[in-house]
Amino acid sequence: MDARLTPINLDASFGFGCSPQIACFNECCRDLNQFLTPYDVVRLKKRMGLSSHRFLARYTRRHIGPGSGLPVVTLIPGDPDRLTCPFLAPAGCRVYPDRPSSCRTYPLMRLVRLSRDTGDRVEEYRLLREPHCRGFDAARRQTVGEWIWDQGLAEYHAENDRLLEVISLKARLSSKSLPPSLADPIYTALYDLDGFNERLLDGRMAGLPAELIEGVRQDEVALLRLGLEWVKLLLKKSFAR
Repeated sequence: MDARLTPINLDASFGFGCSPQIACFNECCRDLNQFLTPYDVVRLKKRMGLSSHRFLARYTRRHIGPGSGLPVVTLIPGDPDRLTCPFLAPAGCRVYPDRPSSCRTYPLMRLVRLSRDTGDRVEEYRLLREPHCRGFDAARRQTVGEWIWDQGLAEYHAENDRLLEVISLKARLSSKSLPPSLADPIYTALYDLDGFNERLLDGRMAGLPAELIEGVRQDEVALLRLGLEWVKLLLKKSFAR
């Protein structure tokens, strides 16, 4: 039986629950191809007590996004045969309070884009039913909106959606992959925030207004937002006609 994706709106309810008492517990943490957003990396590297450079080197692989042409990162499986999450333990997720946004959203999938006509965010949800999952047998019911609140997704959505502006801008400017001279500093600004901070300190991130830089070095979320703004400036400058 194949997995099923069903459209669902914010006010619609669905039955789902997950705990160690469910027979399939931890099965959704296997057979993964797990992409991380820049905000996921911020939360995870802090949870692990690592610099962004060490976290990325130890736990991720770098790729080029097939649709955007921008740098993206995926988790390196803990078990290369079963493709398990590297943070999976017998008792469950070792990073649960800071788990990635896609893990928080499951069994929902969030599809979001910027309208070409208005620039507004367009958001849709799908309910994913996988044949192995027994969570749908649970008595607990909640609406999509309640699930978003319960899983702490609002902050993740707000920060992840900032990346949409970068993706949309890149799509308007160029459909091609970036040369290393652009891809490397963009990767640093999006994912390696400690490296980005160092470059701010020694002046290698030119073009940023001083008022934006002030006060962000001790706030990693603010630093990520600054990195996203810098990437937009760099793309506009590089593809200016």
